[in-house]
Amino acid sequence: MGAKDWMLMYASDDVSKVLRSSPQIDREATSALVARLYPTHDIRPIADGCLDVANPPRGEVYAAVFPGLSIVCTYDAANDAPTELDPRFLREAAGRTLYLHAMHSVVDFFAYAIWSPDGSVRRAFSLSPESGVISDIGTPLPFEEKYLAGDPEFLEEVDADYPFRFHPLDLAEAALRSLFGFNYEGVIEDDDPDLEEIVLAGYAVTPR
Repeated sequence: MGAKDWMLMYASDDVSKVLRSSPQIDREATSALVARLYPTHDIRPIADGCLDVANPPRGEVYAAVFPGLSIVCTYDAANDAPTELDPRFLREAAGRTLYLHAMHSVVDFFAYAIWSPDGSVRRAFSLSPESGVISDIGTPLPFEEKYLAGDPEFLEEVDADYPFRFHPLDLAEAALRSLFGFNYEGVIEDDDPDLEEIVLAGYAVTPR
């Protein structure tokens, strides 16, 4: 496994439905979104990216505003505890459901969180072999249940001395499938969105 991402999804519609519709980016709205999220930074457009690469380095942001969905890929979403996300990102949700998804294959780290439209945390979970379970808030969603229960089918993926009975990145991919309707690695289904065709506008963001 080699996937990495750190991204936020602001949704007023079903995420997978929007992505499968081959949505067209609203560049003016996207620039305004990034300006709101980085008001103390100088912002400079850089080359476009796509949803297939959702792990920009510090100082770069990739974003898109689509009908019913806004996407922001930023290292600022890669917190060990997802509920420590800076409040400015939460304010931007403004009555929409906010999803955070982050994983890092080098350290087997995975985190995700969902905030309801009223701003409350519906679910937050994060873990890594080095730190153990870092966050565990709310009721686990159905896609988590077999993993957290230590289903024997996952044991062949981990060594006997591994601290979990499943691999965090397997759970991360299950979250992608359940929440967004795609995977970075693993099974690709016939109606999955073409992530290379989901255009994200690139920006360099530099603190003033």
